[in-house]
Amino acid sequence: MTDVAAIILAAGQSRRMGDQNKLLLPISGMPMIRHVVLQYRAAITGPIVVVTGYDAARIVSALEDIDVAFAFNPDHETGQQTSVACGLRACPSAELVLIGLGDQPLLNAGDISSLLQAHIAGDPAKISIPIKGDKRGNPIVIPKTLQPRLLEDPDRPGCMRFTRENPDLVQRHALKAHGFYTDVDTPDAYQALLARKETVQ
Repeated sequence: MTDVAAIILAAGQSRRMGDQNKLLLPISGMPMIRHVVLQYRAAITGPIVVVTGYDAARIVSALEDIDVAFAFNPDHETGQQTSVACGLRACPSAELVLIGLGDQPLLNAGDISSLLQAHIAGDPAKISIPIKGDKRGNPIVIPKTLQPRLLEDPDRPGCMRFTRENPDLVQRHALKAHGFYTDVDTPDAYQALLARKETVQ
């Protein structure tokens, strides 16, 4: 895919994981964040911005030698929306921007490509969100014309509010791949992930 950028959110404090940073837990023989970023890098040739915050130095170290840029969010403790805003401000201009999570280890390059293809086949001027039943997934696709609008309200930046308040600017794609809907927040979730056949341990 050409002229597609990605913002990957990796700034959270992993509070529900206890004393472990979930993004550094091993998946397929490497830190989770590295595994996830490599899927995006395999799917797109454009710029990738990883938003860091908590444990930033270790996240950067885990991504050593991968072609990505980093944006540190000094307000990461206030919530994910500030990391989305930080990433959008740091991301080079692109016709499409994927905004994804660093803790989706079942997501693969083929899933990302299928979402982009669905977006282009639909209405490329709208935000694309994967759905499965009533479950909303990630990443989402933001067209260039809408990217500035996610930053219009400095007190409430980001995607969630905007997509809920502007349903006419959103299209939902029924995509079945587990990777869109599986993240890792707790030790039990991590153990369940390791038990899945899709995960190479």
